[in-house]
Amino acid sequence: EVQLVESGGGLVQPGGSLRLSCAASGFAFGSYDMSWVRQAPGKGPEWVSAINSGGANTYYADSVKGRFTISRDNAKNTLYLQMNSLKPEDTAVYYCATRSDGVWNPTTDEYNYWGPGTQVTVSS
Repeated sequence: EVQLVESGGGLVQPGGSLRLSCAASGFAFGSYDMSWVRQAPGKGPEWVSAINSGGANTYYADSVKGRFTISRDNAKNTLYLQMNSLKPEDTAVYYCATRSDGVWNPTTDEYNYWGPGTQVTVSS
């Protein structure tokens, strides 16, 4: 069974940092592109970042570029999101997600596998 479990969320002050992790199991993690998607209260899902299966190529939404860094450790079946210079507007539930074919498609927000999410709250 495909499982994605996020962790590392919490309450941080503006300007602070947080590192999220996503533990993956039940599929060939090292062959799958992965994404982070977030959903703020009252808003729809927002794609945040993506990384290709090997980890060499990374992509970011304009809203987080320069502040967030996506990475992965395929030996540990783990995806990461390092978040720096956090802003109140970053407050959201953060999910790791992937498509069943393992290929990130920037033209769609359709993901087949999602974790339960981890809450990130940025507030003073």
